[in-house]
Amino acid sequence: MNKEDYFIKQFISKKSSFIGDDGAVVGNYVYSMDAFFENVHFKRDWMSLKQIAQKAMLVNISDAIVMNAIPKYALLTVAIPASYTKEQLKELASGFKKVAKAYNIEIIGGDTICNEKLDISVTIISHTKKPVLRTGTKKDNLVAYTGELGRCRNDLERLLKGKKIDKKSKFIKPKLNAKFFYEIAPYINSALDISDGLFFELERLSKANNVGFNFLTKIEPSIGCSGEEYEVLFTFDKKAKKVIEKIAKKYNITLNIVAKATKGNYTSNCSGHHF
Repeated sequence: MNKEDYFIKQFISKKSSFIGDDGAVVGNYVYSMDAFFENVHFKRDWMSLKQIAQKAMLVNISDAIVMNAIPKYALLTVAIPASYTKEQLKELASGFKKVAKAYNIEIIGGDTICNEKLDISVTIISHTKKPVLRTGTKKDNLVAYTGELGRCRNDLERLLKGKKIDKKSKFIKPKLNAKFFYEIAPYINSALDISDGLFFELERLSKANNVGFNFLTKIEPSIGCSGEEYEVLFTFDKKAKKVIEKIAKKYNITLNIVAKATKGNYTSNCSGHHF
């Protein structure tokens, strides 16, 4: 049983249509929130405090971008070990502030508590004129994702073995292609970011739209099961293929068209990332 899905379903009712996407759309605003916990999502010897804060922000901003929303405000909840010095607190804060400045986000509040380990929760409030949802995929839509997948899984395996990885790794600092996505948004039908792996996200897309997939190319598990990638998975009508390819070329984005939506369903065979 997927306990994550089961728990989330406890809050879904016919009266509520907010749950089920990367963020909740309320009017012209999108509210998204993610947790980033020590010894669950990262270990302290993997990244500096600045890098940890940066990634905590970026993974949340990713949710806003794939819903065609522009981040405006952030709320931070940070559980901090009592042993942290003023210098460490300043370093941690600098990571949040650097990303906030880069995306023109105002940090408007939150909460801080004392804890045995470093745990972070970020809420991003974004504005959208026309949100892109997970629903919207139609039969015969093409399915594509951006960038290269697989390196984050390799880097995680290296870290778990006590080895070092490149400081430029996407595992440490996700690369978000906001301008590219905002420009293709009018031409696509659905989207989500690849946080738990391509195959997991395809399963979510399948459930949201009651579709299966006819793969146009073979995708190895080392690619399809690699999480923490934060590339974009999206679907579109074949008529939009040329314009999307043109936009991808404009921003130097690797575009991978890997499947076509069909009748049926799709289930991932990757091992679970959650409890």
